[in-house]
Amino acid sequence: MHHIFNSFQPRRIIENPSEDQLREWSLAQGGVITEFGNLAVTTSVRNRIARFTEVVMGEPDRDDVLLINSVMEYLKGKELIMLDRVMCQTPGFKKNCRLYVTAEYPRLPLMWGNTLFPPEGGKPDFTVVTVPEWKEKKVLVFPESGETLILGTDYKGENKKAMLRQVMYWAKKEGNLGLHAASKLLRLRQNGQLKDMGFLLFGLSGTGKTSLSCHSHWLRYPERVIIRQDDVVILRRDGSAIGTEESFYMKTEGLEPASQPLLYAAAISPRTILENVHVDPDTGKVDFYNTTLTSNGRGMIKRGDIAFTDKEIDMERVDFVIFINRRYDILPPVVRLSPEWGAAAFMLGESVETSAGDPAEAGKSKRVVGTNPFIVGSETEEGNQFLRILRQNPGIKCFILNTGYVGGASRGQKITVVDSVKILEMIARDKIEWKRDRFWGYEVPVNIPGVDLRRFDLNHYYPEEQAQELSERLKRERLEWLASFPGLDIDIMNALKPSF
Repeated sequence: MHHIFNSFQPRRIIENPSEDQLREWSLAQGGVITEFGNLAVTTSVRNRIARFTEVVMGEPDRDDVLLINSVMEYLKGKELIMLDRVMCQTPGFKKNCRLYVTAEYPRLPLMWGNTLFPPEGGKPDFTVVTVPEWKEKKVLVFPESGETLILGTDYKGENKKAMLRQVMYWAKKEGNLGLHAASKLLRLRQNGQLKDMGFLLFGLSGTGKTSLSCHSHWLRYPERVIIRQDDVVILRRDGSAIGTEESFYMKTEGLEPASQPLLYAAAISPRTILENVHVDPDTGKVDFYNTTLTSNGRGMIKRGDIAFTDKEIDMERVDFVIFINRRYDILPPVVRLSPEWGAAAFMLGESVETSAGDPAEAGKSKRVVGTNPFIVGSETEEGNQFLRILRQNPGIKCFILNTGYVGGASRGQKITVVDSVKILEMIARDKIEWKRDRFWGYEVPVNIPGVDLRRFDLNHYYPEEQAQELSERLKRERLEWLASFPGLDIDIMNALKPSF
């Protein structure tokens, strides 16, 4: 097992400075105070550098060794900030996390420190060294030792994901699954009793995961939502879900109070840190619609500043799994899946690229297993394990939720946030009428209270022959994708073959 810290000897380490101190340094390094009294910072790199990320199992190759040695030699003359935090709160799952960042970038430990829980002592399980000023962009991931080296980027999301990637790999080794998914409860009245219904929402960054997980559904007391996690949970074999973080790292583009009152209220909290959001330098006025800096502006938000959170981050039971799929053609607003189709949806991981991943490819269709770009090791085994968990917990029901358009982005019908939150509510209330689609093998909605399904009738947008051609093409693409994973449970493939 390689340890990148064998020759790690910085000139000086500032150990665990306070949040106030980090905030003061961040202001001195160019941060500004907004009209809301919160801190806004601007970074040079404004999205993850996935193309430059390398996972190293076993010993690194010669080039990586030379790079590591060069970085360690450089750090001998540098001052670094060290910050310790804890991920997860459940005994047996708590992980000590340590971040080192060159001292010229105090905003990174400030923001990252807000994502996790206070330190409790002990040696780190996961360690990240970040050198934003390094001339080469590179992320080296060492899963076996729990270490990550981040070079050439000052984007906070890279540090956040470095720790989460490690905990997901650890969870898989323990027989559980680390998921790129949000979690929430809908507390609804059923037969005169209040009942908590647990949701996991999968989705690539920028597809609506945070918007839906942090929505109130406009429920009235005593019904309510309870928001748990925004980004990564650990799905246990018994169907429960372990939370990881104490924060939300949400996209702020177009944020306004009418459609997203909870997120907007949290975004203007004095404790929030805005990253790459347009702020007038003279007045401090924030413009969430201005994407001059990037369309991937972010808010580093504490859970406690979001209404309808509580002190818990875990869920005792998952009832519904929602795969958010932002398509623009033939997919209905929602479909209901068998366990096998649910595992297929997990493997397909369908969506579109967003500015959070690769701005140059934004808008293009893509597939990422588990909608999780941070899987380390066998993706096939993750799909098979997901199916095993579904079969062992038959109470978990799976759905695909389309947050794009039906009938094409230019002339079709947009599926709005209002549509999607109503659909999730009706899933929990079991009020949707379904019928089986013989071509696809899953169930499609006939009636959803509060949603006018006539808006999404394919006959309004495509001739029957074109709709059929699009369906057949999509099925071929899906089957070809699934066939690219040797060893995948054959039942997952067969779920897509009812009449093809």
